[in-house]
Amino acid sequence: MSETMTTRPSRLTTAFDIPRAPGLTWYVQAQQPVGYEVSLTRGLLSPANPALAKAVGADGRSGTRALVVVDRVVDELYGTALRDYFTAWQADVTWLVMPGDEETKALEQVVEVTRAMTEMGILRRTERVVVVGGGVLMDVVGMAASLYRRGAPYVRVPTTLVGQVDAGVGVKTGVNHGTHKNRLGTYFAPEVTLIDPEFLRTVPARHIANGLAEIIKMALIKDADLFRLLEQTVADISSDTLADCGADMREVVSRAIAGMLDELEPNLWESVLERSVDYGHTFSPSLELRADPPLLHGEAVAVDMAVCVALAAGRQYLSESEAHRALALIAAAGLPLTHPVFTAELLQVGLADAVKHRDGLQRLPLTDGIGSCVFVNDVTAAELARALEYVRAYTDRTDGPGQ
Repeated sequence: MSETMTTRPSRLTTAFDIPRAPGLTWYVQAQQPVGYEVSLTRGLLSPANPALAKAVGADGRSGTRALVVVDRVVDELYGTALRDYFTAWQADVTWLVMPGDEETKALEQVVEVTRAMTEMGILRRTERVVVVGGGVLMDVVGMAASLYRRGAPYVRVPTTLVGQVDAGVGVKTGVNHGTHKNRLGTYFAPEVTLIDPEFLRTVPARHIANGLAEIIKMALIKDADLFRLLEQTVADISSDTLADCGADMREVVSRAIAGMLDELEPNLWESVLERSVDYGHTFSPSLELRADPPLLHGEAVAVDMAVCVALAAGRQYLSESEAHRALALIAAAGLPLTHPVFTAELLQVGLADAVKHRDGLQRLPLTDGIGSCVFVNDVTAAELARALEYVRAYTDRTDGPGQ
């Protein structure tokens, strides 16, 4: 009877000889650099401007493919120019026109974008998704791009003021879920954001004010020079003056964008939860989802900022004159300072939800003098009620646009 001997192949490592003791642990550490470009350019839809073509890899000779997702209203205004542009650059474009209002900011819309990517057969690394629209659509498409095959390159073309100075320059994507704003989302950078002020010429005045709220935010917590410039120019800010992009308007927009990027860059993934750019975004999510008729995002942020100005004044971080200047600027921009739904009880609900989002602490940013910021963790219900009364008293004295 012969005996067969089995020997271990020499290619196997000694890992096979490790005893199976409990508590073995492997630690994996990796880093992935992130870089993206935010560029202000004029005449983006002119075929003579190569910026958008370059962003999708079109050279005017070969049939580069792209999926272009366009806000329905934007398509009515600029659809012909967009199609003519890509035709001139010999790009083979699949078009998807979608609604871009807050009510449609849902997971179903994200799935709709991924369905279009599948039907197109988009390549994973060399073909791009382009989103042309406001902040809502950019959030939806960005989230779809982040999820599709765990990441597909995309390009943003923001067409609203809030999109150009806020939603279009960071890396966050997201949709509303249940009774919460942006409860589902990802961090996913575009390859490039292309900002053309000319799109603002067709933006209604209310939506210009909507974007101004985010600019005022940056002025209050970071840039006193921007605050003074806004005081001097706010009466002249309109869709046309922003689109014309004269010296003052160019400085207003560029300072807001530069300030936002300066705050975001060292903390893109929010590993640090004390974020000055959360100013105006503590109580506003609760208001934005409950207001009827609906408020725009910037309008809810403005009401939130007004309460935060009052909180800062109550703690003497702002002088009385500084607080009044801040409230006056918000009102002069055409934004509300109060809202019937914004009660002391709702403020407490909003703060409690923010505490969960900020990992157990309030981390509430307040202005510490115009142009700088401090974080607090001990705001009380009584303090919130006093702040609300402060703003109401101010609007009563000035007959401001409080609603």
